[in-house]
Amino acid sequence: MTYSELAAAARGQIGPYCRACPVCDGRACSGVMPGPGDKGVGHVARRNWEAWQGERVCMDTLHDPFEADTSATVLGRDLSLPVMVGPVGDVQRHYGEKYDTVSYNRCVLSAAASAGTIALTGDGLDGSIMTQACDVIAELGGAGVPTVKPWDERTLARKLDEALACGPVAVAMDIDAAGLPFLRGQQPPAGAKSAAQVGEVAARCHDAGVPFVLKGVMTARAAERAARAGVDAVVVSNHGGRVLDGTPATAEVLPGIAAAVGGDVCVLVDGGIRSGLDVFRALALGADACLVCRPFVVAAFGGGAEGVRALLDEIRSGLADAMEMCGAPTARDITRDMIWG
Repeated sequence: MTYSELAAAARGQIGPYCRACPVCDGRACSGVMPGPGDKGVGHVARRNWEAWQGERVCMDTLHDPFEADTSATVLGRDLSLPVMVGPVGDVQRHYGEKYDTVSYNRCVLSAAASAGTIALTGDGLDGSIMTQACDVIAELGGAGVPTVKPWDERTLARKLDEALACGPVAVAMDIDAAGLPFLRGQQPPAGAKSAAQVGEVAARCHDAGVPFVLKGVMTARAAERAARAGVDAVVVSNHGGRVLDGTPATAEVLPGIAAAVGGDVCVLVDGGIRSGLDVFRALALGADACLVCRPFVVAAFGGGAEGVRALLDEIRSGLADAMEMCGAPTARDITRDMIWG
């Protein structure tokens, strides 16, 4: 099954907010929240996608023949490709009734693990979202990354207990979720965190022998503060435009962030990455790996766990093709000079 076939199969099962477009470029759901859209005038998700398309790759087939090795080591795990499935919190609120949190997480976590990679799980105002996600990760022997939101100190401590207890690959915090409109003024409260507070969370994870990932970093300055605070990885992310209108695309800020902290922490990126060629572009611009979210929701609605695996294989195949056409035998061999200009 191709992504376009999975999207066609998802139509009628997903929604009403997501249209399961053949190309998930942020146009049809612009400004749609709840749902998969972005905030304000709704241009950021589209800008994310367009920025990757604007990065042209340097084809070079004047090399010895090879079969591309797409494997990568991320957060201490050997993965079949440098792509992880991004987190979704309240899947029913944003995408429809076909899956509840437990069944959706079980679908993507198990499919990702069987394909040799990792999925992240989400969080939300309903405390059971986090609890149930961690239960599924525990069932799968820790094959997942629970993502907590930047709650108040008491709530965060309790949720970290749940996250660490499931023995995960890592724990993440989407610190930019402080700007989600449906979290504003709610209970429990969520808000910005200082570097010192992030450092405390990182230390708590390290005491449990678990890496800590900070998602929602969009400037080199913030990345440097995160690195000094002790995080193991940053995710260059504008939350798909869902927390602040008018931000640059992730592809635009990735090179500067990678240059600032790439030797100190793992640099991950999300936002508009839809194909293996996009993954190639991201790695060439300095990322160690990518997160992809919305297309995997569509794949799950259209084809279940088989659909998730099919999309992972489509992305892996596209990445391998770009590597072979640009002269990169392994993912580590993808370099900045493979992007034109």
